[in-house]
Amino acid sequence: MMKIKVYNQEGKIVKEIELPKEIFELKINPNFLHQVIVCQMSNRRQGTAHTKTRAEVSGGGRKPWPQKGLGRARHGSIRSPIWKGGGVAHGPRKEKNYKKKIPKKMRRKALLMALSSKAKDKELILLDNLEIKEGKTKEMAQILEKLKIKGKSILLALPSLDKKIILASRNIPKLSTIQAKDLNALDVLNSKYLLMPLSSIEVIKKTFLK
Repeated sequence: MMKIKVYNQEGKIVKEIELPKEIFELKINPNFLHQVIVCQMSNRRQGTAHTKTRAEVSGGGRKPWPQKGLGRARHGSIRSPIWKGGGVAHGPRKEKNYKKKIPKKMRRKALLMALSSKAKDKELILLDNLEIKEGKTKEMAQILEKLKIKGKSILLALPSLDKKIILASRNIPKLSTIQAKDLNALDVLNSKYLLMPLSSIEVIKKTFLK
C-alpha cells in the first residue's frame, strides 16, 4: 500500500496513512484516460458558435452589375462568401451537438486512474481537517501558503457543501472547489495539485466504489 503524509492547516505533518489501493493504486492507461477526457471536454462545449450563410445575410438579392459589357468580374450577389460582409462558407452552426456518451464504468475508472496518478506523482495533499471560521479569503490563502502551494493550480475536493470554505476560496486565482462526490478525471488532471481533507476519501469510497 502507498503511504502518504497528512498535514494540518498549519502545514505541519501530523501523521502518515496508507491510501486505499482500490482508489489510489490503479494501473494508469494513458490512452483510456485520453479517450474519457476528450469526451468530457466535448460534453462541456456549449455549441453556441454560429455564422450566417449567404442566404441568411441581409441584402444581396440583386445582381450588383450586368453580367457582360463592363469588363468586370461576374458576380451574382454582394453577399457571396468571397465578398467582404458576405456570408460564411462552411462556418460553425449552433445546431451542432458535441455531446458524447460515456458509460458510467468508464467515467469511474478514469477518475480512479486520475487519482492514482496524483498520488503517484506526489500531487495529492491530504489535510487532517479543513475548517474556515469566517469565510474570508485571507484564511484560505494562509492555509495554502503554509502548505507551500499558494499560486499553484489546485482542486479542493470537499466532503460536503461548505459555504464558508467556498466563500474563502472563490477569489483565489487557480483554486477551484468541488464536492468529492462530483469528482471527475478532467477536473482532477486539469489541476497541478489535488487538496482534500481525509473525510473526502470516505465520500469517494461510498460514491465510486459501489
